[in-house]
Amino acid sequence: MVPHWQIGFGDSERNLDGLATYAETTILKSMAKKRTSPKRTSQKKSGPAASGRKPSSRQLEKLDREIIQLLNQRAELTAERMGHEHANSDSLAPDYAKTLQEVINRNQGPLSDEAMRGIFRELLSGIHAVSQPVRVAFLGPEYTYSHLAALERFGQSAELLPVGTIATVFAEVERGHADFGVVPIENSTDGRVADALECLAHSPVKICGEVPLAIHHCLLGACARTEVERVYSKVQPLSQCRNWLSQHMPDAQLCEVASTGEAARTAAQEQGSAAIASAQAGVHLGLKVLAKNIEDNPENVTRFAVIGSEGGAKTGNDKTSLVFEIDHHPGALADAMGIFKRQRLNMTWIESFPLPSQRGRYLFFVEFQGHASDLRARRALAALEKKALRLTVLGSYADTEAIG
Repeated sequence: MVPHWQIGFGDSERNLDGLATYAETTILKSMAKKRTSPKRTSQKKSGPAASGRKPSSRQLEKLDREIIQLLNQRAELTAERMGHEHANSDSLAPDYAKTLQEVINRNQGPLSDEAMRGIFRELLSGIHAVSQPVRVAFLGPEYTYSHLAALERFGQSAELLPVGTIATVFAEVERGHADFGVVPIENSTDGRVADALECLAHSPVKICGEVPLAIHHCLLGACARTEVERVYSKVQPLSQCRNWLSQHMPDAQLCEVASTGEAARTAAQEQGSAAIASAQAGVHLGLKVLAKNIEDNPENVTRFAVIGSEGGAKTGNDKTSLVFEIDHHPGALADAMGIFKRQRLNMTWIESFPLPSQRGRYLFFVEFQGHASDLRARRALAALEKKALRLTVLGSYADTEAIG
């Protein structure tokens, strides 16, 4: 069964302005890239432009009317499909990855794949918001990387709720104040996000999706780079840019704050200050990009978990996360890991997490390829449960490629 959010798209009346702005920005960005990118050799041109005739306003208006009509037809079909699947869809997080990949595969330009992806994501988000509004909590404020991850997964038509801490994201989902939450769990440079793992270990919520987001840090400021005396950011971005900062800003004072969004706001208000944050935060606050892509690792990726009341539906290309505790004696962990080998389950992540105030006791977070409902996964979980003092399946979800 194809999830309903992968079938239709449209625009939400309450978010038309935001959608139009996003589409315009994305198209302009695409056209700028096209000026410096090789043209697609397979593209075939036809119509007035190919013959040298200038397209008329009437032709463009006719196309606009046809696009609007098609979008609304798709919206109606999607709403009808969702009505049939309503009993099975309440807790499923929207995931547009499959549809967006198909769009990119069919794209022949002149719009870039990035532009087409952004436009279709907002259309999918809009139709889902019309038929089944979604509220999503994330670690704020706006234009932090958590906000960008939430936008990437749910689009601007979702109601996005910024909160102050990772624990609050979990609390909002647990209390039903938000349908889903987006929290960082791992970075390719700095490793695990301890606050998120601690909450996962004790919360009843499930992981129902992931957003691996390529993180590109910018140095933002209102002054010239030579005038910067202080650089603000969250501890993780400061760590991920430490070599660049040491080489290019050796005399600047490094100041830790709660979020990259707060860092950008401080840089906008305080003379002689700069921030390490996203380019989007700079645009939002009117800051100049003093240097871009300053992360030390060009493959810097942060993986965000999408959390909800239930795990994700089986897609055929899934991962499962779990947490367990075992007896503290020689060979106990090796015996537990042997279970995955015997069931031919490929582990993609393992982390040990010390239990607070219980020296010598650890929780182990494991992720493996496959859905918890698969036969081999069920056998592995049954065998592990016999050895573990505690075992919790955190959820299964679609394996997703890094974005950006």
